[in-house]
Amino acid sequence: MTVHHHLDDSTLLRYASGDLDDAFSTIVASHLAVCEDCRQALRVAEDIGGGLLDTEAPAPLAADALDRIMSGVTAKPLRTARPSQRTESSADVPIPLRRFIGDRLDGISWTTVAPGIRRHRISLDTPSSLYLLHIGPGKAVPEHGHGGAEMTLILSGAYRDALGRFGPGDIADLDEHVEHQPRVEPDEPCICVVATEAQTRFKGFFSRLLQPLVRI
Repeated sequence: MTVHHHLDDSTLLRYASGDLDDAFSTIVASHLAVCEDCRQALRVAEDIGGGLLDTEAPAPLAADALDRIMSGVTAKPLRTARPSQRTESSADVPIPLRRFIGDRLDGISWTTVAPGIRRHRISLDTPSSLYLLHIGPGKAVPEHGHGGAEMTLILSGAYRDALGRFGPGDIADLDEHVEHQPRVEPDEPCICVVATEAQTRFKGFFSRLLQPLVRI
């Protein structure tokens, strides 16, 4: 797999410092699982973060600090998908994403939200949303912007927009200033996992009318 689109440096710094919620952390970790370039960049970000910590004066911890941290870890059970009987070599889902959807894309249950577009929501206790999209060959998502950060990791297939071609392993790490209209290539569907801080802002009049039904 050759990855052409990578994580922004600021995203890697936030991930290294633990400043991303579960939705965005899952996508970042899934991209890191397939991108050696970003894994190397993450190591640099961690070194920078470690160097900054070394310059800080030690702060005292409360006597029950460790107990409170561990209670937060154990309070929420790990969300797991139904186990698969297939071999690891047949898996086509990045390891960090498997706890939500299993290890095969063909095992996902989809809900149709628009002609040629299906969605699978992942329930998280976070302000951000995490979901998968299955977009049919040749289909285009209406032109839109974003109310905040949005990350899209391509799992299979490919789409093109003004930013280029995004294929398996590529990540679109976007902010509220980007507007685009992804169009899937004609030979196969595109399956991607998306994390968003806020609802997508569709530009066209009819697209905005349909947005409450589409809900992406």
